[in-house]
Amino acid sequence: MPQPPVFYADRADLQGDVVVLSGAEGRHAATVRRLRPGERADVSDGAGLVAECVVTARGSAGLELVVRARREVPRPDPAITVVQAIPKGDRGEAAVEGLTEVGVDRIVPWAAARCVAVWTGERGARSLARWRSTARESAKQSRRAWVPEVTEPASTGQVAAMIAAVSCAIVLDPEAGQSLGRLAPSPSGGLLVVVGPEGGITGDEGEAFLAAGASACQLGPTILRTSTAGMVAAAVLLSRSGRW
Repeated sequence: MPQPPVFYADRADLQGDVVVLSGAEGRHAATVRRLRPGERADVSDGAGLVAECVVTARGSAGLELVVRARREVPRPDPAITVVQAIPKGDRGEAAVEGLTEVGVDRIVPWAAARCVAVWTGERGARSLARWRSTARESAKQSRRAWVPEVTEPASTGQVAAMIAAVSCAIVLDPEAGQSLGRLAPSPSGGLLVVVGPEGGITGDEGEAFLAAGASACQLGPTILRTSTAGMVAAAVLLSRSGRW
């Protein structure tokens, strides 16, 4: 039996017995998903609260649903953060989509020294908005109760501080002697993966990350694009940490 689709609404809107989906979310539910009265749907606030609902009315502008049950989904532990060097073109959105689908909890755009794309001014704001929109839509598609956080772009110094704050931090390096698949990460306390740009991280960046407590690991014998490496690394860590 197919799983009911997931939609998002504000937490305050999920407290009553009836939920009204309007705006873009409601139009998507009514005109794209074509949900009809009597069909099931889940509505989440994207921060753990899920209302299990049944559609009672449908219009061109949205849906009305009655709440049958509510549940709180705990925040995943250990939480996984991926620091993603900003790729050029639409590869950034592709990276965010894959990271969200596999279960990453926080995505940090990193302005690495060798990044071709530069987020400044209005262009940077638009790019960040696209990443956040992609994370939300991908979370909906993959039925996540928690939408991953997409932070403001981070500098190398800020990434080093993030590394120092978690129990296990990995810098992906195709030349590293240690394989990520052989790593035994901590079952709690936070996991972090740094994905460099297509041109690789610089010596100064690598030294700063290792000094902050990160370990260099390789994924395997092949070289992955920056837009896919984080997704693969996260999948390995999810399987090794017990979350899968």
